[in-house]
Amino acid sequence: MEDSINNKPLILVTNDDGITAPGIRVLVEAMKDLGEVVVVAPDSPQSGMGHAITIGKPLRLRDSNIFEGVKSFECSGTPADCVKLAKHYAMKDRQPDLVVSGVNHGSNSSISVLYSGTMSAAIEAAIEGIPAIGFSLCDYSHSADFSHAVNHIKQIAKKVLEKGLPKYLTLNVNIPPKRDENIKGVKICRQARAKWEEEFEQRFDPMGQPYYWMSGRFVNFDKGEDNDEWAIANNYISIVPVHFDLTAHNACAELRDWDL
Repeated sequence: MEDSINNKPLILVTNDDGITAPGIRVLVEAMKDLGEVVVVAPDSPQSGMGHAITIGKPLRLRDSNIFEGVKSFECSGTPADCVKLAKHYAMKDRQPDLVVSGVNHGSNSSISVLYSGTMSAAIEAAIEGIPAIGFSLCDYSHSADFSHAVNHIKQIAKKVLEKGLPKYLTLNVNIPPKRDENIKGVKICRQARAKWEEEFEQRFDPMGQPYYWMSGRFVNFDKGEDNDEWAIANNYISIVPVHFDLTAHNACAELRDWDL
């Protein structure tokens, strides 16, 4: 892909809800004001896939005309696959200046960042040293209203394009659902200490074989006011800087004393 005449930033847009989801259309339209956009997104919903990649079957990448005037591809794989194929095929002649993932239908705050395909796409970009942002709207409805989020999305993406990010770091941005009052602002914060407590309902198929349907509830143990859950509950946009180094550095010294 040749550089644009006006040298606009090149922006890769992806998601985990699939290329036909309303959220990615919002993100594409927002990014068109900031640069040249290329879309590589899953051809079907991939929510909860985390950082899964496809290794046991071929990956398919097909041209798409779903976004008028935007070079787009739909991928048979996961969100992480989409970023990998964008780098090695769809955008091999010019690497993106920014990768944005979303806008997800539902929160990816707290522990959900580990399960999120949206955030895994952004983290995959960070692994490659590309500045990246994962955007989520804390509204699970397919008909969610994104209108209040658009200007904030543009502002955050524009700032990252201007200032960059530390290498191997991405931003997890969660936007409160539309409420009667306007969003109060933005909070840079930490990930809340919380978890999902799952329940599994046993059911039986027509052949009498058991299967299990997962449900559950989100439990927040964190009483602080400097975390993403507090920010969202109080109508702030939360931004959590995220990296992929899972080392518990503060535990290394203690474990060395085990004399293993």
